[in-house]
Amino acid sequence: MNADPGRTHGQPRLTYDDVNSAAARVGLEIYGGFHPEKPDNVPHGGKTLLLLGPAEPGFWNRVSAQTEFLDGQADPLDRWSKRVTDKLANELGADPCYPFGGPPWLPFFSWALRTGRCWQSPVQFLVHDTAGLFVSFRSALVFQSRIDLPSVRPTSPCRDCADQPCASACPAGALDNRRYNADRCRSHVAGPDGSECLDRGCLARRVCPVSAAFGRSPSQSRFHQLAFIGFPE
Repeated sequence: MNADPGRTHGQPRLTYDDVNSAAARVGLEIYGGFHPEKPDNVPHGGKTLLLLGPAEPGFWNRVSAQTEFLDGQADPLDRWSKRVTDKLANELGADPCYPFGGPPWLPFFSWALRTGRCWQSPVQFLVHDTAGLFVSFRSALVFQSRIDLPSVRPTSPCRDCADQPCASACPAGALDNRRYNADRCRSHVAGPDGSECLDRGCLARRVCPVSAAFGRSPSQSRFHQLAFIGFPE
């Protein structure tokens, strides 16, 4: 566990805005947080967990120019995420956690729900209050101090979305309100009729009104789709 440098001997305690400002310097932002309890299975026995995701707009232009994307090695986004988050955790006196590198896998899905900023959408994917169905997490920071968290909206944006276009947008019929057929989705994206979802990202995610206003680059979506079908860039 890291120490808590610069936060003792009468100096101000770390705040939510402190963490968000530090994350922004490396292209990330806080996507939500909560105060863990034992059932949350948060490592290190922390008192505050903050989830980090891409700061938009402009995330992909920034990160794709980093060393990890130029060295020809595998998993550039994960390696970049670990490098910058490890450094951030050391700076802030936190312990880093990642949604990759398993098994075992850390429960990022349930952690996201605990933040009050993510919900299960009509197509079962997580939907976030600002990222919509484009929500993705690069890492989490666990703090041994209790950090005050901002208030969150009380209900999912899906409740105010009368048309819910995500429910009928999938051209492969891989999504419904009961399950996600990943094999059918993968076959479509990799097939001759899947170029729209391959090059611009999942159509069901793109038609979400919250996602549409988020500013995610189609190049980032293509990167994730290629990794999904087994052909990472």
